[in-house]
Amino acid sequence: MTERARQRPLVQVVNAERIVVLGWGRAILAQLAHPLVAAGVAEHSRFATDMWSALRRFRATISAMRALTFGPPAAAIAAAERIARTHDAVSGVLREPLGPYPAGTRYSAHDPELLSWVHVTTVEATLHAYNWFVAPLDAAARDQYCAEATAMERWLGVPPGTFPRSWADLQDTITQAWRAGTVVVTPLARQLAATVLNPPHAWWLGPATRVWRWLTLGLLPDWLREAYGYPWSEGDQQRFARWCRLLRATWRILPSRIRHWPEARAGLPLPVPPDRIMRAGAWR
Repeated sequence: MTERARQRPLVQVVNAERIVVLGWGRAILAQLAHPLVAAGVAEHSRFATDMWSALRRFRATISAMRALTFGPPAAAIAAAERIARTHDAVSGVLREPLGPYPAGTRYSAHDPELLSWVHVTTVEATLHAYNWFVAPLDAAARDQYCAEATAMERWLGVPPGTFPRSWADLQDTITQAWRAGTVVVTPLARQLAATVLNPPHAWWLGPATRVWRWLTLGLLPDWLREAYGYPWSEGDQQRFARWCRLLRATWRILPSRIRHWPEARAGLPLPVPPDRIMRAGAWR
C-alpha cells in the first residue's frame, strides 16, 4: 500500500479496486436469503429475465458506489437521491407465506432492518473479495472499514447506530439472523439465485458468466452455499485458493488505470453525507 493510500480512508482504498465488485455475487445471494428482500426483488426487478436490465442495474450500482465513496459531493448527493427514488417504488405485501413471514406481511426498501441486512452483506462480501483478490486485511483494518462504512446510515436516512461498527458486530448480525430464522433460503431465493449465477447473456459472454458463477460459489460461506444446495468439495476450495493466489500476484503488478476507478485515481476527498436524503414518511 502506498503512502498516499495510507492517508486515505480505508473505505476508499478498498473500494478503489475495480475487482472487488466480483464479490457482489456473494452479497446478492446473502441478501436474497432474507425472504422480504427476495420478495422485493421478485416483484420489482426485471434482472431475472432481461439481460439489458441486469446490465443497467449492475452499472447503476457501480456508479452509485463510486459516487458515494469518492464524490464529488454533488455526485454523491445525486446518487443518494436516485437510491431513495428507487426505494420509493419497492414496497408491497407478501401474497403467500415466505419463510417465517406470513401472508400479508408488508415490506419496503426503506425498512431500516432490510437496509441493514443489505448493508451488512455488502460490506462483508466486499472485504472478503478484497482479501481474496487484492491483499489480506487484518482485524484492525476490517474494523476500520466497518466503522467508516456506517456513513451510509446518513446517505440512506436510517437512524444512527443501525449499522454494525466493527467486524465482530457485523459477523454477529449475520449469525444471529441465521440462527433466529429471520434469514432462510426459500424456493424463491433459490430461483432468483440461479439467475444471479447464470444471468441472461449473449452467447459470447458465456465464458465470463461461467467465471462469475465459479467465483461467486467460491466466495460463499459454507452455511450459505449448503443452504442453497450448491456442491463444493475440498478440491474445489483448493483450486479456488490457488487461482486467487495467482490473481493477487497478477493484480498487484497491473497499472493503476486498470486496477482503480477514475475517481480513486483523481484523489477526490471523501464526500460528507447530508443529515438526511430519504424523504420523510417514505417508510411507515
